[in-house]
Amino acid sequence: MINYNFKIKSSSPQETMNIAQKLAKFLNKGDVVILTGELGAGKTKFVEGFLSYFGMENEISSPTFNIVNEYETPLVNIYHFDVYRLENYDEFYAIGGEEYFEKGICLMEWGETMIDVLPEQYIQISFNKDFLDENKRVLEFDFHGKEIILSQFKEELI
Repeated sequence: MINYNFKIKSSSPQETMNIAQKLAKFLNKGDVVILTGELGAGKTKFVEGFLSYFGMENEISSPTFNIVNEYETPLVNIYHFDVYRLENYDEFYAIGGEEYFEKGICLMEWGETMIDVLPEQYIQISFNKDFLDENKRVLEFDFHGKEIILSQFKEELI
C-alpha cells in the first residue's frame, strides 16, 4: 500500500473548519480519519467543520467522557471518537470500536494510539501549532491507500 502525504497551512479556526468541509464531501461509509496533535491544536474544530458539511455544526460535543459520539445524517452516520482515555486495544474492542468502521465515517481523536486496530486504509491528519501565531496550524495529511480521495481533495483545495 502506498502512503501519500502533503501539508496545508491554516491561518484560523474558521479556515481549519473550511478544510474539513472540503474533505467531508469526498468521504463515505467505511472511511476512517485519525486526528493527532496536542491539546488545543484544532482537532475538535476540524470535526466541527466536518459536521457542518452535513448540516450538523450545532450538534458537536466533545466525546471525552463518552469515548464516541454518534451523529446521524441523511447521507451517512458519523462517529466521533476520543480514545485518549483508553489504555489499550482491549478497551477499544470492549466498546465494539471496530464495528463502527463499517457503519459510517469515523473521526478518531488521538487515534494514533489505536493504529494497530485500524482498517488497512485510512487518513491520518496531524495538527501542528505555529508557536509564533496562536491561530495558525499546519495540517499534515497522510493518505494510507486513499489515493482517489487524495486527488479529489487536492483538486478541491486549488
